[in-house]
Amino acid sequence: MSCCAASSSSPVLANPRGGFAASCSTTSNHRAIFLGSRQFSPIIYSPAHRASSRLSRREVIAFAGQQSWDIGRFVRTLYFFNGPPNPLKIVESIISSFTGSTPSEAPKKMETSDVVLVTGATGGVGRRVVDILRKKGLPVRARNEEKARSMLGPDVDLIIGDVTKENTLDPKYFKGIKKVINAVSVIVGPKEGDTPDRQKYKQGIKFFEPEIKGPSPEMVEYLGMQNLINAVKNSVGLTEGKLLFGGTGNLSGKIVWGALDDVVMGGVSESTFQIQPTGSETGGPTGLFKVPEDLSAYDGIELRVKGDGRRYKLIVRTSFEWDTVGYIASFNTTKGEWQSVKIPFSSLNPVFRARTMPDAPPLDASNVTSLQLMYSKFEYDGKLNPTFTEGPFELPFSSIRAYINEPITPRFVHVSSAGVTRPERPGLDLSKQPPAVRMNKELGSILTYKLKGEDLIRESGIPYTIVRPCALTEEPAGADLIFDQGDNITGKISREEIALICVAALASPNAVEKTFEVKSTVPFSEPFVVDPSNPPPEKDYEVYFKELKAGITGKEALEGTPAQV
Repeated sequence: MSCCAASSSSPVLANPRGGFAASCSTTSNHRAIFLGSRQFSPIIYSPAHRASSRLSRREVIAFAGQQSWDIGRFVRTLYFFNGPPNPLKIVESIISSFTGSTPSEAPKKMETSDVVLVTGATGGVGRRVVDILRKKGLPVRARNEEKARSMLGPDVDLIIGDVTKENTLDPKYFKGIKKVINAVSVIVGPKEGDTPDRQKYKQGIKFFEPEIKGPSPEMVEYLGMQNLINAVKNSVGLTEGKLLFGGTGNLSGKIVWGALDDVVMGGVSESTFQIQPTGSETGGPTGLFKVPEDLSAYDGIELRVKGDGRRYKLIVRTSFEWDTVGYIASFNTTKGEWQSVKIPFSSLNPVFRARTMPDAPPLDASNVTSLQLMYSKFEYDGKLNPTFTEGPFELPFSSIRAYINEPITPRFVHVSSAGVTRPERPGLDLSKQPPAVRMNKELGSILTYKLKGEDLIRESGIPYTIVRPCALTEEPAGADLIFDQGDNITGKISREEIALICVAALASPNAVEKTFEVKSTVPFSEPFVVDPSNPPPEKDYEVYFKELKAGITGKEALEGTPAQV
């Protein structure tokens, strides 16, 4: 049997109009050992090459047929990656293919991370969030400073960073982080001064003439938010997934798909390419496909393909070298139909030279160096592909993306403030509004920049929840609550309650893409206390989340547009 392959290069951008189709002839009787495997025909995207000027920005289709054996193609294929494999390893592979036994031990599963980054972790809400997460047994990461260590204890992973200073947000600090609770806020304090532990500010009920302490609202609430989103976006992932190939955006470059043919041990297949102006599902242009990629925020790869009734394999690689493990899963296609194929990372098996490797490290999705689609007579461990037939094949595909499993839960929970849309709201009686609304300009347009920061989150593509508390107090949690949308309510709520709401939102699909205000039913004039011998029952915040609507922000009153229902 003979094998052929198609490959694309990186780091480059794609703009072919349509999908990619690979065609190959499989008529030789030779056994091929290629990239450490037997008798396969990969379609591979690899960063080993650079773009070729011979290909235009259109649909790429690979064709293949049987040619005479060519030593030149043999050498070019060997050097497709960084160089040929070690000859001794090739010999070992041939021997093991005849003598090796089928592994009985299950491969190691991919590791997952649930680290929660808490920003503003030494503030009134932030430190309570950290405490709740620790009690739940969840790993927490927070900003490193002497105050944080003494306040949060020795078992919290602390990092050095300042959201107002982009150069302090080193990407290595955010590796492994899947979720963020952002409690960073500009510091406001009484003009007359405060106690060392900010008791005047924290009590939240008695009014003191306020002023901004430290960096401005623009620096913290807007530019700081911009820096934070840029720092964590790759780690926490996007609702729509990460587009690797296809789509309509990022059309500033091109992808080259090259041929990796069976030219070893007499293989004579040859793949070639031609450009077609249309041919994808929609006929539209394709988009970015760039590796190595950090896909650790995602749960798998989704392919949009036009099936031919055959069974193919997806191989994910995490190394540029020849003699390395590939992580493999097979999938079936339906003849003549465009279909979406989702392949979870957890279903990928480590395979080396057509054999599963139980002792191989689990897939490191943070360092994906190539993707391959293979049509092969063999699966692995000697198993046959039940759909394999000799002759040409073709598999058009229009997109490849990394995806997050559904139901999607928030990856970024932000503590904002009630009142952010009110300073510019027409017809509003400011005398009945909280001090921050009345004094927005005097306080450096604090609410205006908080709203701008919210908008950055909503536009980021990250699954989010935005919590807008009314006046924050040091009272205990447990009072009855009112959740509302549209930015109209006033009142008070305890910081402890807000921390509980933030942590609950992280696990709730009903909280995704929701913006809401919240307060307790207790009036300002009445303190709320809890009898330690008879504490209030724990709340099920899901009851509140289920009633919220996506798309309601309070900006509707500013823009003259009706709220979405």
